Amino acid sequence: MVNHEKKMPPKRIILMRHGESAGNIDAGAYATTPDHKIPLTEEGRAQAREAGKRMRALISTQSGGACGENWRVYFYVSPYERTRTTLREVGKGFSKKRVIGVREECRIREQDFGNFQVEERMRVVKETRERFGRFFYRFPEGESAADVYDRVSSFLESMWRDVDMNRHQVDPSSELNLVIVSHGLTSRVFLTKWFKWTVEEFERLNNFGNCEFRVMELGASGEYTFGIHHTEEEMLGWGMSKEMIDDQMDRVDGCRVTSNDSCSLHLHEYFDLLDVTDDEEE
Repeated sequence: MVNHEKKMPPKRIILMRHGESAGNIDAGAYATTPDHKIPLTEEGRAQAREAGKRMRALISTQSGGACGENWRVYFYVSPYERTRTTLREVGKGFSKKRVIGVREECRIREQDFGNFQVEERMRVVKETRERFGRFFYRFPEGESAADVYDRVSSFLESMWRDVDMNRHQVDPSSELNLVIVSHGLTSRVFLTKWFKWTVEEFERLNNFGNCEFRVMELGASGEYTFGIHHTEEEMLGWGMSKEMIDDQMDRVDGCRVTSNDSCSLHLHEYFDLLDVTDDEEE
């Protein structure tokens, strides 16, 4: 019988973008094929199979102790054809013993750009987005990144209820890894919500590559960090600022100055003119 009393936080949360799709190599594909039906290319399938092998190797070699030897994986996947196919290929790198479940999750789908997308029109629209701002610009008949943020926030709440109630059916002797197979912008929005980054910090982030995955692991601070599996140079390449990278590295060994949701990181943006002390304290 599964113990619902004991919370089993995942050891790792792994975000992964789908493999190369037909739309990645020919934007004209969106004019005749609905976005959710865009398939992977053969190269995309190969990327996913290779990524599955690398992901399994990373989890199995980095897991330690009794729980580590019994590591398990639970997948969340966007319902789009290219993400579902990516997961099928990634799954070939794992045995049935290691995979405890898969859930198709509509809230981590791609940003909605409208219905059929005429290439020339979308080129103009995306140029307008660059001038307006990537986070708040809403595509005609579609979504803004801010809209995606709202549904991803809802997904995160559900994911943590799954953890709190042990809906993943994890045995206490096992180490849980959550893998989220999604899309580039959705993954960046997920990270912005998770780490409480600002809109400006979101705007500076670069997209994931096809089948690129980024690993958040619990650090000594009890918080998730990229600093265990990724270098500062990698994070710089993702578009993260020095302050964002420093925060990640501080999470590794629990040396963060504050654990109050990193609020102090942005105090200077709003309260730079405040006096250091109250007059009556002098």
